[in-house]
Amino acid sequence: MFQSLLGSSLRSFLVAFFGMIGLCLAILPILLIFAIIADLGDAEIDRDYNVEVLPNADGTRKVLSKSAPVVLTLNVEGIIGTEELNMTTVRQKLTESREGSLKNDRVKAVLIRINSPGGTVADADAIYHSIKSYKEKHNVPVYAYVDGLCASGGMYIASAADKVFASEVSLIGSVGVISPPFVNISDTIEKLGMKAKTLIAGKGKDEMNPLRPWREGEDKPIQDIIDYYYKHFVHVVTSNRPRMNKEKLINDYGAHVFPAPQAKEYGYIDESGVNLSDALRLLTKEIGIEDNFYQVIQLEDRSWVTKVFKAEFPITDGKVRHQFQLSDLDPKLSNQFLYLYRPTY
Repeated sequence: MFQSLLGSSLRSFLVAFFGMIGLCLAILPILLIFAIIADLGDAEIDRDYNVEVLPNADGTRKVLSKSAPVVLTLNVEGIIGTEELNMTTVRQKLTESREGSLKNDRVKAVLIRINSPGGTVADADAIYHSIKSYKEKHNVPVYAYVDGLCASGGMYIASAADKVFASEVSLIGSVGVISPPFVNISDTIEKLGMKAKTLIAGKGKDEMNPLRPWREGEDKPIQDIIDYYYKHFVHVVTSNRPRMNKEKLINDYGAHVFPAPQAKEYGYIDESGVNLSDALRLLTKEIGIEDNFYQVIQLEDRSWVTKVFKAEFPITDGKVRHQFQLSDLDPKLSNQFLYLYRPTY
């Protein structure tokens, strides 16, 4: 009886198991066909993003004709320089905003929605210049709306906007530069009776080597780079925010963040206590739209089906990655100079 019960259970398990495998194999070709159809929706070029319709200033969302003017929303949310938000993703979105259903100069204005502590120097600078170039090339106004945090690299990018608005509870500022922390473990190595030797070529190649005692002044080249990036940051903010006092920014405001009303007083932003709908109304008024005949859109990643086929999985690609992190920062930010606000760094 026990063997019969065991055999029956095993048989049921195998039927269910192979049934699931069969179902997956049956669905896979269908998903593949849908992915191919999605990619061939516009056979002339390959695009990374889909157009998503957002609510207008009145909170309504509907698809209008292809002649309707468009407000392009760029989301700067999270840490700048990560996989979802970097110079490449923003440049691609700006490029695709002039193609497909958005071609023929339908984009008449850009709204940057910001909730970011900043990120890498390189990505913040590249995004800033991409937006500035887009604005000048296509002659469109650019507004920024802060809904939470606009710090460091976020403030850098906001400087590309003609006007910056913020909600009452938003925090703005943090004009400064920081590098990842340098850790020295040479004393620990010595106590353990261990020795370490780094072979180099080129004067100063092993500056701030954590395996030996640091020499006086060897941090100067790195500090010089940080100072250079800081001066450039100050120039970007003060040249684009005309009410910002350069001397006060350097000597008083520093790398602190300020509540929106105070940030307005200091010149970081143009207005506080503004909601997203208000910012949209002001922007559409800027481009001469008095009614609701306009479309608010954002460009989002392709469908999940395409992502599945493009994704890499360690089990299938044969790669196993081992990582040890001393910081909670995204690994992509390691060993980079940062326009980043981190009060608990």
